[in-house]
Amino acid sequence: MKLEIELVPDSCWYSNLRSLLTPAQWNAVRREAYSRAGGHCMICGARTAAPEAHERWEYDEKNAVQKLSDVVAVCRACHEVIHIGRTQLMGGEERAAAHFMKVNGCTYAEYRKALGEANAAHRRRNGVAEWKLDLSYLSKFI
Repeated sequence: MKLEIELVPDSCWYSNLRSLLTPAQWNAVRREAYSRAGGHCMICGARTAAPEAHERWEYDEKNAVQKLSDVVAVCRACHEVIHIGRTQLMGGEERAAAHFMKVNGCTYAEYRKALGEANAAHRRRNGVAEWKLDLSYLSKFI
């Protein structure tokens, strides 16, 4: 699927790249993503005048490593799907589900299946006591 639900482990909530970097470093990272995007969402392709920077993480559950793999520019609608847990809390799941189905060309049942798989991965990752952070992606900026 082009657009996926990415639930971060509970222990990583409220901890994002922006809070780890200086404002100048964060601006360099996000602006590079915006430049690559060329005014479009890097997931759905929609034109966006106000892109949002999204951190893509990979999880090595066996070795408890959370690795930053990319920072991409996305539209608000895609970002709401990616962070569906927050979107649900804010009352926007119906809108996000519709966007997920449109972008992925899938049914509501397929959306629910993807949500279930994301929740299962989230539960597994919550079993890791402490994640080690791999920020080697940032070496080209810092």
